[in-house]
Amino acid sequence: MSYNANEVQEDHRQDGNSPVKKNTVETTQFQRIGGAAGVDRLVEAFYLRMDSLPAGKAIRALHADDLSSTKEVLKRYLSEWMGGPPLYSQERGHPRLRQRHLRFKIGEAERDAWLSCMRAALDEAVDEVTLRDGLYGSFVKLADWMRNQPGNPHDGRAAGADART
Repeated sequence: MSYNANEVQEDHRQDGNSPVKKNTVETTQFQRIGGAAGVDRLVEAFYLRMDSLPAGKAIRALHADDLSSTKEVLKRYLSEWMGGPPLYSQERGHPRLRQRHLRFKIGEAERDAWLSCMRAALDEAVDEVTLRDGLYGSFVKLADWMRNQPGNPHDGRAAGADART
């Protein structure tokens, strides 16, 4: 999504009179979550859940004891992913998330654990229900894509396409 406060959309009247102009403002998820402060709240809540929820134990074990740099990377990524400033790309280049996570076994259990922690973090950190639900839906797709163990339907489609060509 993009934000343009000066965008004006014409609403043509059916009575034939001149068009009525109305401002249309499209806000990004980054703005809706509260900018950098909102992303910070979400990431902090996420890693707190990873440390405290039983479902998070296995994926927490994949991380270093000190999460400081991991949190900063996720904050930069999510800020950009939600339509904020491109801090992640400027620092690290293209996300290549799946490639960057290949060293970790990510199957259905790890996906579900990650989503459990993120769902709880969203419930705590994001007040706006439509934003919270929209973000969660996007996270479900992202987490499913990240699976790198046998059974990922994304891999099956790619393999099936290769077999036909």
